Amino acid sequence: MRAAKVVAREEAMARRASARHEGSGAALCAHVLRDAPPPPGAVVAGFWPMGHEIDVRPLMRALAARGHPLCLPRTPKRGMPLDFRAFAFGDAMAKGPFCTLQPPEDAPRAVPGWLIVPLLAFDRAGRRLGYGGGYYDRTLASLPGVRTLGVALACQEMELVPSGPFDAPLDAVATEMGVMRFR
Repeated sequence: MRAAKVVAREEAMARRASARHEGSGAALCAHVLRDAPPPPGAVVAGFWPMGHEIDVRPLMRALAARGHPLCLPRTPKRGMPLDFRAFAFGDAMAKGPFCTLQPPEDAPRAVPGWLIVPLLAFDRAGRRLGYGGGYYDRTLASLPGVRTLGVALACQEMELVPSGPFDAPLDAVATEMGVMRFR
């Protein structure tokens, strides 16, 4: 399984790196707001995009404008679930592991009810391929009932994502082309 995931990650990163990103974040935002918005008042966990990830900041700004409290993850020690902290645009950010930006340690803790999940690849069964640290799988296991929306570029879809017993499936995936619901 591990070897299959390594090969799939390499393929997914190459596809994503060669894709055109212009306008993809705005298109993703429009699809989610129309077809799969979070319930009113839900605390929404996003992430600060890095590298070639689709830009979810337009969606996060739109959700904040609709009154949704936002939070972002802090990356804990390996083997632990993510630690979510309140976030608003304009807040100070701290440097985290893996070249991430995250809220500072003293930001108030938050418990999300709706989680925007980054990924390297997805398939039509709702399986996702992450970066390999298991942070989101452990986080989803620690948040029963949280709704999950994977976000990616459409080119990140694979016919079959290799998965194991601890890989948490997604409720839906949104791309610049639309939203796919699985649960």
